[in-house]
Amino acid sequence: MTANDLIVVNAKVTTLDRQNPSADAIAIRDGRFIAVGPEADVRASAPNAEVIDAKGRRLIPGLIDSHTHVIRGGLNYNMELRWDGVPSLSDAMTMLKRQVDRTPAPQWVRVVGGFTEHQFAEKRLPTLEEINALAPDTPVFILHMYDRALLNAAALRVVGYTKGTPNPPGGEIVRDGAGNPTGLLLAQPNATILYSTLAKGPKLDPDYQINSSRHFMRELNSLGVTSVIDAGGGFQNYPDDYEIIEKLHTDGQLTVRISYNLFTQKPKEELADFSSWVNQVTPGQGDDVYRHNGAGEMLVYSAADFEDFRVDRPDMPPNMEADLEPVIRLLAENRWPWRLHATYDETIDRALDVFERVNHDVPLQGINWFFDHAETISDRNIDRIAALGGGIAVQHRMAFQGEYFVERYGAKAAERTPPIRRIMEAGVPVGAGTDATRVASYNPWVSLSWLVTSKTVGGLALYPQHNRLDRETALRLWTEANTWFSNEEGRKGQIKAGQLADLAVLSGDYFSVPESDIVHLRSVLTLLGGKVVHGDGEYERLAPDLPAAMPDWSPVATFGGHHKTKEARTKLMMNCGCANNCAVHGHDHAASLGAQAPASDARTFWAAFGCGCWAV
Repeated sequence: MTANDLIVVNAKVTTLDRQNPSADAIAIRDGRFIAVGPEADVRASAPNAEVIDAKGRRLIPGLIDSHTHVIRGGLNYNMELRWDGVPSLSDAMTMLKRQVDRTPAPQWVRVVGGFTEHQFAEKRLPTLEEINALAPDTPVFILHMYDRALLNAAALRVVGYTKGTPNPPGGEIVRDGAGNPTGLLLAQPNATILYSTLAKGPKLDPDYQINSSRHFMRELNSLGVTSVIDAGGGFQNYPDDYEIIEKLHTDGQLTVRISYNLFTQKPKEELADFSSWVNQVTPGQGDDVYRHNGAGEMLVYSAADFEDFRVDRPDMPPNMEADLEPVIRLLAENRWPWRLHATYDETIDRALDVFERVNHDVPLQGINWFFDHAETISDRNIDRIAALGGGIAVQHRMAFQGEYFVERYGAKAAERTPPIRRIMEAGVPVGAGTDATRVASYNPWVSLSWLVTSKTVGGLALYPQHNRLDRETALRLWTEANTWFSNEEGRKGQIKAGQLADLAVLSGDYFSVPESDIVHLRSVLTLLGGKVVHGDGEYERLAPDLPAAMPDWSPVATFGGHHKTKEARTKLMMNCGCANNCAVHGHDHAASLGAQAPASDARTFWAAFGCGCWAV
């Protein structure tokens, strides 16, 4: 027995270990599972261990997001008002107004992705007139996926867009009849104009970025996420923009395991970037908490086909292959895994021509390279990927953009976007993720709901039964299957002796709740390497303290992250045992929601969420 021994009993354990598929107890020592099985056997393996009672709840391996942007997202999380999961535009605008009122100059109010107009009961975005009426003086920037951004007049003044500002390549500044910018920016067809405009806003100071990253990781923990593969991103420069996450790692404050890819930042300088990086870092370099994973998702700018289904599919330029081949050769020769953003089959087809040429000279088998997205991939190209030993990482972008795809290409074409079952049948490794935070939401349960039900967040059913997944298969894509994409197979992703002890105890039983309730699941207890990193309700006392969100005007301090249903909020209050004493425990309530609002703000916080206790 060691001081690290921990046992969880009275659980419905889904191990995803085919040799031992279920159990009711687990034991952990030194960050790894040492026993999984009947309670008596598990207790015997560590007789003096600390014991946690799961009270009959479902316990699953910690979720792994194979495509997200957690490093960049963490730097900005505390500045962003999240509309993820908000059910109506009315609710969203109420939140916006409250945040405008508490945001000091010269800061902006930013709603940066994670939502779609289809999730709102009104089925529309706010108008510029509505935004300007709410915020005449405070800059407001609202990013809607990859297709558009809405800026109020105050934001237009700050960024300097005027009648004389030309449209940048690939983007449009929409103008009125007199030629003046209206505040609507359109990606035509790429998102550079959206991201470059967002980059003009103030940044958080380093201490605030540390706090922001910790709050974002805790939000992910509250959803059961314990590992991610960070796909890099625009305006995420290596190594400068990695200093915050590396400090958190050095200080032992990472609560999510991160494997990171390096994303080239400047057109025409891609080969120079990767030539430099292969001499600075090696794939796998790091440890089980923070490690390098390879190249991408941007390899060369001429191969990037952004998935704005509201516009025609972009044709990649004729120089795509010439740009891409030397980068792929460099990576293959140095045995660097890579990932390549590719939405459309036409882009994938041309990229595979390059990969096959390189493979003729430098075999690609064993490198664990893969495509991201692949919504419209053909059977032929699935088989080509299989022959080269590649994989495909899918994301729930169709849950947010399915209506747009159907409008442009028809319901029949949408039935296999992407063709997940066909990819799996071909023997191609498949993993699932979110592509959060600027496009889809970081909530893994939105993805799992989409995989199981085929429905968008707006309720549109996309796929026939043969392209839907059963619940266990979907869960495997969010756990053990994703370890292939970070070269960590056999080390995590299952509840199995010897593997890293990452797990989540769920708020409801994933395997028996109605399909419509999958999206509302959360974790009530999350462990990373056997240590509690999140707890709700009766488990909240087990979780480490999290400093209050900084700065004090942060939207996180008022609203938290992903929207919770009224039922979930009520359950949290009841678990906290507040009864009619919210004034005493307001700070604890905020902590339960990952918000950490100061006690003085508790009345405002709970009034926003309809806490009836404030009426007494």
